Amino acid sequence: MPTIQPAHIPPHALLHKYASLPAAYTDCYTTTLPVLISFADYLFAFYTTPLFKLERLILGLSIRKPSTDAEARALANGLRASFAAWTVEARTEDQILMCDISGRTRSWLLAVPEGRDTRLYFGSAVVPVTDPRTSQASLGPIFNALLGFHKLYSISLLWAASLHLRRLQRGKARA
Repeated sequence: MPTIQPAHIPPHALLHKYASLPAAYTDCYTTTLPVLISFADYLFAFYTTPLFKLERLILGLSIRKPSTDAEARALANGLRASFAAWTVEARTEDQILMCDISGRTRSWLLAVPEGRDTRLYFGSAVVPVTDPRTSQASLGPIFNALLGFHKLYSISLLWAASLHLRRLQRGKARA
């Protein structure tokens, strides 16, 4: 079973700029797989787990932003700049930073080879809004109320992606 751990956002991470924003929320979780995984395979696996497919279904029905596995593969291969309710804000060879349609949240994925292993990262950021009455930046009461769920869901997404990758790797080994 993969172990998911909270981690510091690496200094070179595309998500790092949000960690220094006043009143912003950022998180970072990591796990290590005992096999080399390409970033494209990680990205595809992340967005095609049964757990994330449920989120995709909800987004398709609620805000009319449907998505397919073929679109997830195109995103993973660098052939798309959007996927479901997100657009690519920044991308390098080994990581991606996605922005949701509201502009308030970011999702970030990174795959780092470590010898024969691969360390997978998943993180997020929530950008604060300024209250016009007080001029104070905050995340707002809704996000604060959902923070516990957000953390559990983030851990679950990375866990599901790591299991999905293990299954895909076993399938490749048998082929």
